[in-house]
Amino acid sequence: MLVSRDERVPIARLLTFLEHGERMAHDCAKAQAALTVDSGTCRFLLSQVKQEAMHARVFQGAIAWLAPKHLRDAPFLPALEEYRRILEDALARRDLMETFLAEQVVLEGLGEAILTHIEQGLVKRAAPFGSLRRILLSRKKRTMVSGAARSNRQWPRGESMQRRCVGKPGVTSP
Repeated sequence: MLVSRDERVPIARLLTFLEHGERMAHDCAKAQAALTVDSGTCRFLLSQVKQEAMHARVFQGAIAWLAPKHLRDAPFLPALEEYRRILEDALARRDLMETFLAEQVVLEGLGEAILTHIEQGLVKRAAPFGSLRRILLSRKKRTMVSGAARSNRQWPRGESMQRRCVGKPGVTSP
């Protein structure tokens, strides 16, 4: 057995944190796309919206497989919810610099660090779905690097990215 009975709940709790983080990243990227002026950044963010939704579904499936029924319906984690509130406040202020750092660098970096740690344990156990896990981890790394690079390119010149990404269906201002 790859996961012993006593490991299921702790692993499911960790995956619950990741799943909630993916949902937060989805919501934030969608709001960021509505605020950005740069069409390349807008495309990047709209692609991220789709990826984050898919990642959340992957984690939901793993949680459902691992966790007892009561854990699947557990409330959000308090610290993560406080982070969401801070992020939503920055979005309401239309502060893209703060939201890019908070979501693209910090939140994505935290997700990548957790996934890397999980992956190390799964490799030791010769767990299945290695290629799927590597894709997920590589996307997480790419998103973090791309987000950091975009913020470094845009803001040092004093440019404002605060404007609506015009013509993108489903993207609304926060």
